[in-house]
Amino acid sequence: MAAENTEHAARKDILRIATAGSVDDGKSTLIGRLLYDSKAVFEDQYEAVERASVGGDYVNLALLTDGLRAEREQGITIDVAYRYFATPRRTFIMADTPGHVQYTRNMVTGASTADLAIVLVDARKGMLEQSRRHAFLASLLRVPHLVVAVNKMDLVDWSEATYEAIRDEFTSFAAKLNVPDLTVIPISALHGDNVVTRSTNSPWYDGPSLLHHLEHVHVASDRNLVDTRFPVQYVIRPQSDDYHDYRGYAGTVASGVFRPGDEVQVLPSGLTTTIAAIDGPRGPVDEAFAPMSVTIRLTDDLDVSRGDLICRPANAPHVTQDLDAMVSWMSDEPLRPGQRIAVKHTTRSVRAVVKELQYRLDVNTLHRHTDADGLGLNDIGRVRLRTTQPLFVDDYARNRVTGRFILIDEATNATVGAGMLTPTS
Repeated sequence: MAAENTEHAARKDILRIATAGSVDDGKSTLIGRLLYDSKAVFEDQYEAVERASVGGDYVNLALLTDGLRAEREQGITIDVAYRYFATPRRTFIMADTPGHVQYTRNMVTGASTADLAIVLVDARKGMLEQSRRHAFLASLLRVPHLVVAVNKMDLVDWSEATYEAIRDEFTSFAAKLNVPDLTVIPISALHGDNVVTRSTNSPWYDGPSLLHHLEHVHVASDRNLVDTRFPVQYVIRPQSDDYHDYRGYAGTVASGVFRPGDEVQVLPSGLTTTIAAIDGPRGPVDEAFAPMSVTIRLTDDLDVSRGDLICRPANAPHVTQDLDAMVSWMSDEPLRPGQRIAVKHTTRSVRAVVKELQYRLDVNTLHRHTDADGLGLNDIGRVRLRTTQPLFVDDYARNRVTGRFILIDEATNATVGAGMLTPTS
């Protein structure tokens, strides 16, 4: 049990980060700097980057993340690149997302599970349209913590006035959005100032370095421990003499806390029972919470299958066939009213029809185009869907796991959209 608890404590202390910024703001250099200064780069990797940087005045740490030659030749990052590194205090999973407007879908993908988003701003250029767009997308995806890294401060002679102007403008813009926690840090990713350690070049800045902030930002309270949600992924029936009567329901806890003895309800049947036991990878556990993967055993033999949901009788999600959602469209073929499409929500898959496109959102100006007749690639809009079977949903603002879904083209099985459920208007 001690080993189990230790494992879960370690898993809890993972920080998922999404980075975004305009072209050439230095995202890849910043990530390369974090990897290098936190000793997450092997010597042979660094030597390869050093060789590739021949002819320049410095080692191009951006090459640690811009791995594809085609991307490197263009000097841009195209796809979402995931990088992993750790310090004694915390483990980090960082998604380096592209900054171009035509890759909005990639940022949505990278930020959908993030605890924190880093938006880079070039100190010479200040806030651009893309900076606003990235902040808006982070807000739309309910990323709880936002860090604005004012990069290339060395190119403006570490001007306090420049930093304060960008900080004030961004803070004013963020006030219009849902940004619960905003931090603005002046850095030079190229030289490492204020990235891992505090720099003497900014004596007027009394805040933490970027890595210190990432290590200490409090994310435990961001998790929903109130609404108990357990989507059933698989029914375990070993059919062996040792476990002759074993029937367990495996899955990942979406939110809330489950304990043996708790009264629970199974949807869609609505039948109630109690939890007999909860099994983890190394044996029984006393409680299960997100994002633990466990097997729940029930006291009574109920008809439970993949796609069902276990919750508390007095705290159940909405059971509905009508979905109102903000949809990020990811396909070259536009989304249009009347279109038939598949919806995957947690472990449940259903078919649906697009009933209405209420508006297309301009993510740069936040203007709503109510006359739009479809959503094109990288567009975001509010859509109403009608499903063939009920889904068990929460508003995305309350629960990021049960409040989101993906849209699938049944002909190609390709993911063509991602949706975030909103309160019905």
